[in-house]
Amino acid sequence: MSVFTEIDPARIIGRTRHFFLVEDAYPVSPGHVLVISNEPRLDFFDLSAEERAGLEEAILLAERLISERHRPDGYNIGMNCGAAAGQTVFHFHCHVIPRYKGDMEDPRGGVRHCILGKGYYKA
Repeated sequence: MSVFTEIDPARIIGRTRHFFLVEDAYPVSPGHVLVISNEPRLDFFDLSAEERAGLEEAILLAERLISERHRPDGYNIGMNCGAAAGQTVFHFHCHVIPRYKGDMEDPRGGVRHCILGKGYYKA
């Protein structure tokens, strides 16, 4: 069991064959959506080949739903695989985080900054 198996069906904003979508309960930005596997899978590497192949459809659906309600200027798409990578809910989910001009002083590098001080390129 995970917190995702207990989600109120009324919170679900979209579905594909292998995934369902909800707005994140603790959004990083307006419109932050989670793509969650219907079947409990540990992380991306635990998805079946069929589920991995269907993930693109679910991410594109998330982008469409976000774009209908918000006007983001970009996106970060990410998943944490394993406790060392920051995963705290061990049921596959992918974050689709809309980004907006001015939401950070300098967004260059995006997800590269997951380890403090390591995200910048060295010349």
